[in-house]
Amino acid sequence: MSIVGLLTFANFNGAMAQKAEATDTTKTEAVDTAAAPVADQAADQNTEVKEETTKSFHQVLKEKYIQGGAGWMTPVLVCLIFGMALIIERILYLNMATTNVKKLLNGIEDNVKGGNYEGAKELCRNTRGPVASIFYQGLDRIDQGLENVEKAVTSYGGVQMARLENNLTWIGLFIALAPSFGFLGTVVGMVQAFDDIQTAGDISPTVVAGGMKVALLTTIFGLIVAIILQIFYNYILTKIESLVDQMEDGSISFMDILVKYHK
Repeated sequence: MSIVGLLTFANFNGAMAQKAEATDTTKTEAVDTAAAPVADQAADQNTEVKEETTKSFHQVLKEKYIQGGAGWMTPVLVCLIFGMALIIERILYLNMATTNVKKLLNGIEDNVKGGNYEGAKELCRNTRGPVASIFYQGLDRIDQGLENVEKAVTSYGGVQMARLENNLTWIGLFIALAPSFGFLGTVVGMVQAFDDIQTAGDISPTVVAGGMKVALLTTIFGLIVAIILQIFYNYILTKIESLVDQMEDGSISFMDILVKYHK
């Protein structure tokens, strides 16, 4: 009887252990099942955050452009496009107008020394740039005396300076218009933001912050465009000053050559 009682007790303990193990397994599976949606949700959130952080510059710029409002961002963009077009044209023109003045003067001196004025004029015709054009105008009037040559060089020098400064007024206009459109868009956006506050009847941070953000975007873009155009504008001015110095120094040396060798 003792042996039978021991065996019965052992079987009862084994059954209870198996039942407890099954219960733990069921609870673990239930916890895993409940935690799965949470983990999936966290993974989706991480994926969304990663996608937001990996947006390209073009996408971010496009979003800000839309948020700022096409009605006010478009004029700023137009100022940038036309301003950069004029700037590129001026830079190309000024680079093509650059001349090796020293080499040109040496060639003119060699021809004038031998009395070959036609050769000097041909050299000026084959050389690009305002300096060569000024020298050609002077050589073309060599038979009229040095006084007329000097007047021709001075007069044509002024014409060439005006050509170098062509379109600078329009570039300056776009530099002024870009931030002006931005400020105007900001003011209009602020008025709309206050209208939204009045309609809502409550100064909600969400309403105020949203309206202010949209309004200030136009100012940011306008200032960025003005800064870009201003940098290139100053570069063009520096290039023009350098060319004007070349024209003035070259004209003085040119007249010295004619006074020295012309009879």
